[in-house]
Amino acid sequence: MPRFILPDQMHAPDGEVRRVGVELEMAGLELPAMAQAVKELFGGHIDSKSPFEINVLETRHGTFNVELDASLLKNHEYRPYLAQVGINLDAMDDQQAFDTMLARLAANVVPSEVVAPPIPVTALEDMDALRDRLRLDGAKGTRAALVYAFGAQFNVEAADLDAVHLRDILRAYVLLHDRLTERGTVDITRKISPFIRAFPSGYARLLLDEGYAPDIPGLIRDYLLHNPTRNRPLDMLPLFAHLERDLVMSAPVETHLIKPRPAFHYRLPNCQIDEPEWSLAKPWNDWIMVEKLAADKDRLREHARAYLEKPGEVVGRMVDEWMEMLGTWLKR
Repeated sequence: MPRFILPDQMHAPDGEVRRVGVELEMAGLELPAMAQAVKELFGGHIDSKSPFEINVLETRHGTFNVELDASLLKNHEYRPYLAQVGINLDAMDDQQAFDTMLARLAANVVPSEVVAPPIPVTALEDMDALRDRLRLDGAKGTRAALVYAFGAQFNVEAADLDAVHLRDILRAYVLLHDRLTERGTVDITRKISPFIRAFPSGYARLLLDEGYAPDIPGLIRDYLLHNPTRNRPLDMLPLFAHLERDLVMSAPVETHLIKPRPAFHYRLPNCQIDEPEWSLAKPWNDWIMVEKLAADKDRLREHARAYLEKPGEVVGRMVDEWMEMLGTWLKR
């Protein structure tokens, strides 16, 4: 397995070691089994909130959430639809029994998800140990069935919150997107889902223009204008809401889904949790490439200029050459 490469910028603006939250979607395991795996690895105690949601409290990393990833179920939003056909679940016993049955049925098509608390980037091996434990317990990933459009996510705490740094991270991601997608071997179910939509070309060209130097409000307004959605592989809305909450929350976006935090929300193309050769280190090291390109100002400028002036295959070759120059420690 590849090792986890640590970022060059190890500390957040508050001086603490940067943290990252990890989210994994899967099928094949019931929530109690997933919660038990978390407890056995990291300690703590299990608090079952409902058949759709379990917390593992006071682990050595904090609170883990294990849940079916569907608000329709967790919030009982299905009840009005049942009432329309004469099914009344007002009795608590009926509700509990129905929820338990529904959780088991939904697990075949609705992703089960383990959401880790933010951990130091130096502890990412622990998250990969959890990934491997869930695999051994029978978790199924993206390629196990055609309907499994499962993904995984990193919420990577930003090293800097100024406009130049955030712009350059976006620039680097746009330039690397195609290569990262190829390296992730995106499954067809993820390609047709809304969560893998690339940034539109008009926004990419705006970002990569050498004269583009907005302040934070300007960067956010331009992002919202071109990306009025959370469904981007690098979703900036949680971070932007942390910086300018009113500006983001007043925009026509999915505000009910936005949790403001000083972190990049990086959506991984697949969750290949059931494949023995797959590791969280692979997509994590891809993210490190984004940060490295963002920090290499001369090369970032050169590649941006090529993107705007030359055919895509020329830019692709330049990116390949740059990735090769990073050394064998980033290759897999």
